[in-house]
Amino acid sequence: MAAGNEVAPAEYIQHHLINLTFGLHPENGWSIARTAEQASDMGFWAIHLDTMGWSLGMGFLFIWLFRKVGNAATTGVPGTLQSIIEVTFEFIENLTRSTFHNVNPIIGPLALTLFVWILMMNTLKIIPVDYLPGVFEKVGVDQMKIVPTTDLNATFGMALGVFILVLYYNFKIKGAGGFAKELSLKPFNHWALIPFNLLLEVVALLVQPFSLAMRLFGNMFAGEVIFILIALLPFWAIWLLDVPWAIFHILIVTLQAFIFTVLSVVYLNAAHERH
Repeated sequence: MAAGNEVAPAEYIQHHLINLTFGLHPENGWSIARTAEQASDMGFWAIHLDTMGWSLGMGFLFIWLFRKVGNAATTGVPGTLQSIIEVTFEFIENLTRSTFHNVNPIIGPLALTLFVWILMMNTLKIIPVDYLPGVFEKVGVDQMKIVPTTDLNATFGMALGVFILVLYYNFKIKGAGGFAKELSLKPFNHWALIPFNLLLEVVALLVQPFSLAMRLFGNMFAGEVIFILIALLPFWAIWLLDVPWAIFHILIVTLQAFIFTVLSVVYLNAAHERH
């Protein structure tokens, strides 16, 4: 679907903000939603096929790319791709060493995976908003959102994965009793203030996945909306605004991947700390 005189602006915007949703509709049974109303009627028993497909695609691309470069790595003068990956690896290694002050061999690979995977998903935003959806529309797929991080389901899924690890290491390292004491005796170490401490600490703990998910989603979704609004402008204005915004957005997509990774490592480091 292209902008311009073919469709109304409101319809154009709504079209680009609807995921390719497959689920159980009360009236249509198992089907693909054609409108936002149909998608909302599916409720819990639905899946965003485009979000899942592009997320998995970027994940497999990440694994294939790093494995290929790792197998072909040379001690001589590295190629461009090897240099980029080595710089990325060293950057995440230094980040992990400066942020995580305990011993856990999983944290480094986890940080590298989060940063590169989120960066690759975010970078899909640089592709013009009408290009790939237009290609899929020609083969009969009406809705196609290619940036998984503009879907709250994707960002919450990653955030919940990190949060599960936070809970796991809290219980593993501190034990159930130690974790309970940490929640009930901080910041005020007095039995009379246990209810107040619990309220503060439980809220602070539950805020972690929300802060991770909402920050990434909010920035990526806002950027997507701006790209869509630019696409509604006349042709000359699109090139005048779209290119500078895309260049500026390269910084945004990198920064958001970095923030998600740093906060994840910080939360996991806190889970390893004994108080």
